[in-house]
Amino acid sequence: MNENYPRENLTRKHVLRRLLRYTAPHKKQLLFAFIILILATGADVLGPIVAKIFIDDFLTPRRFDGQPLTLLAVSFVCLYVFTALFHYLQLINFQKVALKIIQQLRVDVFNKVQHLGLSFFDKTPGGSLISRITNDTEAIKELFVTVLSTIVQSTVFLIGIFIGMFALNVKLAAYCLIILPVLFVLMYLYRRVSSVIFRVTREKLSQLNARLNESLQGMAIIQAMRQEKRLRKEFDHINTEHRDASLKNIKLNSLLLRPAVQLIYVLGIVLVLSYFGIQSFHLSVSIGVIFAFVNYLDRFFEPVNSMMQQLMNFQQATVSAERVFGLLDETELAPTQEGQSAHRISAGNIEFKNVSFSYDGKTEVLKNINFTARPGETVALVGHTGSGKSSIINLLMRFYPIEKGDILIDGKSLKTFSDQELRAKVGLVLQDPFIFAGDVKSNIRLNNASISDEAIKTSAQFVQADRFIAKLPKGYDEPIGERGSTFSSGQRQLLSFARTMAIDPKILVLDEATANVDTETEEAIQTALEKMRKGRTTIAIAHRLSTIQDADQILVLHHGEIVERGNHQELLSQKGLYHKMYLLQQGEAEVTA
Repeated sequence: MNENYPRENLTRKHVLRRLLRYTAPHKKQLLFAFIILILATGADVLGPIVAKIFIDDFLTPRRFDGQPLTLLAVSFVCLYVFTALFHYLQLINFQKVALKIIQQLRVDVFNKVQHLGLSFFDKTPGGSLISRITNDTEAIKELFVTVLSTIVQSTVFLIGIFIGMFALNVKLAAYCLIILPVLFVLMYLYRRVSSVIFRVTREKLSQLNARLNESLQGMAIIQAMRQEKRLRKEFDHINTEHRDASLKNIKLNSLLLRPAVQLIYVLGIVLVLSYFGIQSFHLSVSIGVIFAFVNYLDRFFEPVNSMMQQLMNFQQATVSAERVFGLLDETELAPTQEGQSAHRISAGNIEFKNVSFSYDGKTEVLKNINFTARPGETVALVGHTGSGKSSIINLLMRFYPIEKGDILIDGKSLKTFSDQELRAKVGLVLQDPFIFAGDVKSNIRLNNASISDEAIKTSAQFVQADRFIAKLPKGYDEPIGERGSTFSSGQRQLLSFARTMAIDPKILVLDEATANVDTETEEAIQTALEKMRKGRTTIAIAHRLSTIQDADQILVLHHGEIVERGNHQELLSQKGLYHKMYLLQQGEAEVTA
């Protein structure tokens, strides 16, 4: 499993800087929210001072003048009303910005995944990617929605509280500043210890998703081969490791979060009361000041507790952000056009020139491949499993970069064509076609606005898919479930044929396109293929030699090399590998008959 991407080891400062860059488009809204927050904090901080005035100027001297008291009471109530209103406004604005940011981040991650090369997906479990796009971005959302807004609010509030403290008693407020470095040390210790635990937790969750995705995709084989018990044990093992990591996190939180902060709070109260107690031996002590100071100290630990509680989410978010940015920084992209040429595929002439290729950079799966497929010709690729047939198709479709040699289309290097031109002029039909959730019409059109409803019906008729579509309750508007599970393999294949013919390609690539259809459907498709190949260059992988006997050229591959070439009769006369394969399949056909 490729759980750790090479670019994932990002420093925390770097991660935070990148996260904060997402706030750049929302500066005005953030500035407005910040101003509202300052107003809310100011109104909140003034509350204890009003209470202090009431205690010292009215309650202690027993002076109860109606008008001043009424004014003081109204001021006190208004301060709290304004505080509630301003806090509501700033919270809404911070949350709106946060949701916009996470929306953009998810779009960026999804867009990045769409442009990664197939070589990346070859070694990365799909469930692990899903975990990064969903679970990790959700954790980052908490950073913007809850953590950062809480930290900003709490920081502003703490500054306001200290301003209030210094306004009441400079010396005692200076003593209370001792609390800050103690809290910073506590936060630092928590961050250092918890980051390791959170990273393990996220990795185990990613592995759980990967294993779950694999199990769901292969459920038929799991049940058929009675693998439920083995997979349950493997899943339980990973799940136990995830539980143990989560339990360590809970223990850490139980020790370093609220209990530790509560201890510091008690020590702060002791400090304040001791100060005023000692001072009372020599000087008169204002009850209002004591009340205001204790009130401020109590309020001081509200945001501190909030920030300490958010440290857990902060750690989760930063670890998740490392994983997400590791994905965003992935360099293993799908090959794209080199240069800015505007070459067009007109005739569809294909030429492989001394092409060699390796998936892992060590073992070559293709060795010095040379052949030409002229317009209107059909070139068939045959050979045993692992001989390199699919690798030739992968390179022609530019799913992987060409390492040695070159592939020319109409005399121009494959590398110089734009993605749009290549995908519009090269049609691909796989052995196991992918059907999207939607309806029949959308699966043939694939959001290509240039394909009209009439063109959809024409392409379906061309490959004789209209026969089964006409029998569907809603015809071309018939809903299709995930991966087209309600359709037979033959019907799914016919849909993929119609999808390919709808773009009217110059080059047709068939990867054992008739392997999963019944005999009657295969005959219909073979008839359609004869029409499809006219005027088009066709490259076809075939396992059943009976389907490519009319090919203009047959290439026999063995261990990544072309060992034989010619048409059907020429290859049979050579009495080589093709002849042996043909006799073997003929024998199997006779036995089956």
